[in-house]
Amino acid sequence: MCISHTSLNVAVSKFVKKIVEKNHTKPYDINMTGSDSGEMLRVLKGLLRPIVRLLISRGVSAPAGYRVLKSVYVEVAHKDFRIDDTPPTDSRVSMITGVHRRDVRSILSAEDESWERARSKTVTFATVLGQWLARPEFQDGKGRPRPLPRSGDEGADDESLVQGVSRDIRPRTILDELLRQELVSETEDGLLQINEGALAGPASDEQKMVFFASNVGDHLAAATENLLSEDPPFFERAVFYSHLSSASVDEIETRARHLAQNLLEDLNTESSALQVKDKEGAEASERYRFGVYFYRETSSRPEISDPAEDKSD
Repeated sequence: MCISHTSLNVAVSKFVKKIVEKNHTKPYDINMTGSDSGEMLRVLKGLLRPIVRLLISRGVSAPAGYRVLKSVYVEVAHKDFRIDDTPPTDSRVSMITGVHRRDVRSILSAEDESWERARSKTVTFATVLGQWLARPEFQDGKGRPRPLPRSGDEGADDESLVQGVSRDIRPRTILDELLRQELVSETEDGLLQINEGALAGPASDEQKMVFFASNVGDHLAAATENLLSEDPPFFERAVFYSHLSSASVDEIETRARHLAQNLLEDLNTESSALQVKDKEGAEASERYRFGVYFYRETSSRPEISDPAEDKSD
């Protein structure tokens, strides 16, 4: 259950890929007026509005955003537009992106692994909590996560839980972070328990941003892959209604939260069991993310009348 520039790659790369595939012999020009490219730009503008709102609220200026977008163009072109698995030259990257070759060289030579480190850290924390919720040895008789001792309980303690997820990080390091974020607390008798708010996600701003980039990035990747494919490969559905009262939407939201939470917990339990089985057999190299969301707003837009029904003089 489980913004550096690389965190936006997934969200933008598929749009870039489609555009370049259709215009691979020349740099992509933002002023192009072709119907397909114009439609893609209108879609991109709509998608970027909430992201730009976040960037402005966090003090990220437009020039800084432009630099990030330019680097994403270069990184995506270098990774996804290879010929016979051969990395494209700086000149070819420059040609298909419109980014100056000098800048291409500078971007590709600057390695930044901070995003991957932050993402790996967040995944580890989420997996520890997920295993605590799902594994029978960490549950009480009613299937709920039970309080755990720090160590010494023959595999049903916090140390065994963490080591079952990762041996690269000391159990005490992970526990200290979970306690700091108030995802876990310690009882009066020294046992560790998952706090009720832990299922809502991390408390620290850094970890919230990592979850934001991962969740939204994967959702956009799935939606974009479906848009680019004749046979959409990913499940993506939504229910949406308008002209409802606030009380009615409250009722629907409460119901949606209940159903979604039960579904996520069921999938977490099943995934945990399959992960244990897969570790004993074939190479386990795939990941997945299944998410749900609920969004509501009060529409301020005027109703659009049907011209055929407008009988005014």
